[in-house]
Amino acid sequence: MSELSVEHLLGIKYLKPNDIDVIFKTADHFKEVINRPIKKVPSLRDITIANLFFENSTRTKLSFELAEKRLSADVINFSANQSSVKKGETLIDTVNNILAMKVDIVVMRHGNVGAGVFLSKHVNAKIINAGDGTHEHPTQALLDSYSIREKLGTVKGKRIVIIGDVLHSRVALSNIFALQLQGAEVKVCGPTTLIPKYISSLGVQVETNLKKALEWCDVANVLRVQHERMDIKYFPSTREYTQLFGINQEILDSLGKKIVIMHPGPINRGVEISSDVADSNDSIILNQVENGVAVRMAVIYLLAQQIKR
Repeated sequence: MSELSVEHLLGIKYLKPNDIDVIFKTADHFKEVINRPIKKVPSLRDITIANLFFENSTRTKLSFELAEKRLSADVINFSANQSSVKKGETLIDTVNNILAMKVDIVVMRHGNVGAGVFLSKHVNAKIINAGDGTHEHPTQALLDSYSIREKLGTVKGKRIVIIGDVLHSRVALSNIFALQLQGAEVKVCGPTTLIPKYISSLGVQVETNLKKALEWCDVANVLRVQHERMDIKYFPSTREYTQLFGINQEILDSLGKKIVIMHPGPINRGVEISSDVADSNDSIILNQVENGVAVRMAVIYLLAQQIKR
């Protein structure tokens, strides 16, 4: 198995196309493992991994934890809400205290952009970014691309539209980097208030008409509106947002072609996507969840191979 060109997984922008190939080939192997009756492998029996989540997470945290346990690693779970961070402890002090327990890999979600990069320069452990603010969420982008590849055979040459709250989404930025690295065309679609000003500098087109965006694409990756990151109103009402940018079966039926529907979760059913679409045969949302474990196993395994013992 080839090696990664990076020492940490801090963001897709630091990866080369070959890194994605290596991760996907390794994930193929682990996907076969997790579909066996005995789903564990002893690959990382001597590795200790700390999951540090300074922001709330359900799916990503569970997915990482499951991936780590499938690889037989020792796992420490850390939640900032129940820690000395509340008493004013700094990020480096928190991590150094955990590293004193001889931790090899740190999986971290943090509200500040660049927290993973900062940490990688100050602590002696492999860092995996599980989301930093509104910046990047690399493992989500990898599992999204892996799911497209599984469904359509390749990502290269495919047209993918990212719909919804692009402005506050770390998933969108990581996906744009990952898809372009693999030769896909990317558009974004949503209210102009939720599209970042810099988006065109990334070689991404903006489409404000949902029907046109869906007619253009092979895959629609639908994002939820992140109200928790909004300090002002970005559109008049949820009802109006749903009327203009919500995906339902009626609009899909009017396209005259099939497209693949994705969503990183959590889904706001009836807002950005209707239940009949989310649960339809065109949706690969549950495949994304399953693939998330295999892709995260691959990333953890590949970084663990670099640890000199």
